[in-house]
Amino acid sequence: MFALLKKPQKKKAAPPVKTERTLQVGERLMPLTIREHAQASRITLRIEPGGRALRLTVPKGLKMREVDSFLARHDGWLRVKLAKFSTDGDLRPGGRIFLRGIAHRIVHTGSLRGLTEVGQEGDEPVVRVSGLEDHLGRRLAAFLKKEARADLETLVARHAAAVGKPAKSIAMKDTRSRWGSCSWDGNLSFSWRIAMAPPFVIDYLAAHEVAHLKEMNHGPAFWSLCETLCPGMEEARRWLKQNGSQLHAIDFS
Repeated sequence: MFALLKKPQKKKAAPPVKTERTLQVGERLMPLTIREHAQASRITLRIEPGGRALRLTVPKGLKMREVDSFLARHDGWLRVKLAKFSTDGDLRPGGRIFLRGIAHRIVHTGSLRGLTEVGQEGDEPVVRVSGLEDHLGRRLAAFLKKEARADLETLVARHAAAVGKPAKSIAMKDTRSRWGSCSWDGNLSFSWRIAMAPPFVIDYLAAHEVAHLKEMNHGPAFWSLCETLCPGMEEARRWLKQNGSQLHAIDFS
């Protein structure tokens, strides 16, 4: 009897259908994710941060031939948009890598052991990298991660003291969708690629996430606090909008 009175269980919504494939765009072979969305009324194409992958959102049940037709029609648009992204990041001996907004020439020392460190050769700043040449990108990534942590720990401590809200922890990640984040319990995380940006941009990122320790939103009070902590906020935001994708595009693998 009681079983008859029970409300029928609602069916769980089926997970969205996702297809992974590659797409040839000019000389580039791009990873492409095609995701069906029940509420989508048209096809939406997005270039992921850094120009390293593509994402397509399509209406549910759309035929693959229609997807292929859409991609063929937008091939020229994709070539133009992807042209601004470097394919190799110039990570080679004699190439350039930015540290705190300054271009440093990459010098491969040839030694199998040793620290990655900055130096000067004449009037030119350099970064000296040891180890195998095949490991150059990974060693540079580790170096930037260390430099980013050193800068951000100092900046976070200063801004956190100003708002009276200490950060619980600081983590370095290689996120593509955001430069930083703040959890409800005060854990901050940052993209270590920010070490390539000018100091005023690094300072803004630290101030932005520290402001979230007090204002867990993007309302007027948050932006007011953020600007108090970092008076150059607007300039830094413009810099990230104009240059951030280029930093994400560098392949350190």
